[in-house]
Amino acid sequence: MPETLKTDLCVIGAGSAGLTVAAGASQMGARTVLIERDLMGGDCLNTGCVPSKSLIAAARTADTVRQAGRFGIRTVEPTIDFGAVNDHVHRVIAAIEPNDSIERYEGLGVTVLKEQARFTGPNSLIAGETKVEAKRFVIATGSRAAVPGIEGLDQVPYLTNETIFGNRQLPQHLVIIGGGPIGLEMAQAHRRLGSQVTVLEVGKFLSKDDPEAAAVVCGQLQREGVTLRDGVEIAGVRQSNGGILVDLAGGEQIDGSHVLVATGRKPNIDALGLEEAGVEATASGVTVDARLRTTNRRIYAAGDVAGGPQFTHIAGYHAGIVLRNALFRWPAKIDLAGLPWVTFTDPELAQAGLTEAAARDRHEDIRILRHPFAENDRALTEARTDGFAKIITTKRGRVIGATIVGAHAGELIHLWSLAIARKLKVGAVATMIAPYPTLGEISKRAAGNYFAPALFSDRTRRLVKLLLRFG
Repeated sequence: MPETLKTDLCVIGAGSAGLTVAAGASQMGARTVLIERDLMGGDCLNTGCVPSKSLIAAARTADTVRQAGRFGIRTVEPTIDFGAVNDHVHRVIAAIEPNDSIERYEGLGVTVLKEQARFTGPNSLIAGETKVEAKRFVIATGSRAAVPGIEGLDQVPYLTNETIFGNRQLPQHLVIIGGGPIGLEMAQAHRRLGSQVTVLEVGKFLSKDDPEAAAVVCGQLQREGVTLRDGVEIAGVRQSNGGILVDLAGGEQIDGSHVLVATGRKPNIDALGLEEAGVEATASGVTVDARLRTTNRRIYAAGDVAGGPQFTHIAGYHAGIVLRNALFRWPAKIDLAGLPWVTFTDPELAQAGLTEAAARDRHEDIRILRHPFAENDRALTEARTDGFAKIITTKRGRVIGATIVGAHAGELIHLWSLAIARKLKVGAVATMIAPYPTLGEISKRAAGNYFAPALFSDRTRRLVKLLLRFG
């Protein structure tokens, strides 16, 4: 008979959402069990955000050397040691690992089980040789790379985000299937590190983002030598002369040394026994309500597995909602009105709230406010003038969306995420004092454009002339 462990809260999955819930619950006095079948830290630490941004940083450094001539600094083409770049990536992972380790969580009072969890009933599960009975459960098992049903793909050694950071050989020609954020980030990084890169996309590149902003990113990648092909149909994939041949519909062939599949994610729910627990799910993930409760009200889901936007910061946000509901019975609900996301290409593309297209669908009358990086003094000093800020407001000036494409767009979007979430009017940003010279002035200038038509109108001129008559 398995050992029975009775607890207050049982968390399945030690990624961003699960770790945050487990740490918070234990430190607030709840008996907590954390179950993880694979690596502590989940996708973000081991195969996602941390390694990808580390690789991007190395690639950006190589490009900085190449571009130094713009500032009068004589340089030579950098020599890339791809194995050493890979070592850098894994040193960063290793530096962060202790924060997510079993030892740290056991030190916080959490009972950690390294097993596969499977529900055996509405308030119980089995994990290895241990049966866990809990008052509340949290499913935080994340997601994995979704692999399309392309003929022959299962017969070749393709890469995904889960395996590419283990590759120590610089691809001679990296063919990427998928033109979303992961695909384009890896395309630019590998191109800057010396690979020939081709990206194949069945639809449009960065299709969830503002098309005008996406065009700025794609234009830069093309100038750097990345081949971008959208609207393509892949007929099959096969090995050829030690490489991989990608056959396109119509007979065209692309010969690559490596293939990276970056066509989206799928939730990790297959082995959980959700039916036994009375938890409903779809291909998108576990079905939840606005409080992140599943169809079994004692079980919550958080992070990628909950079927919504798949970002690490959403997982952390979900964790806070779950803790308030599960521990304090506080009816906290998710509100993603100001949700920000960033594609970490160079230039970066950041979005908060509604895109222009979505805003036009939902609102009868909107205002579009813009300011280009090319008119910002800090951007000029750093020779990083590509891009713009586009702010969307209602007719009365409430901020409902922001798109920024340009240098450090991911840092600049914070202000607009806050403005949207707090339902601020654009005047709050237009009247702030922005230090000079900073890229942040772009936000202030864009916001100020809301008032420009009235401020510099004929009516205002007449009023000023009238007032000046009185001395």
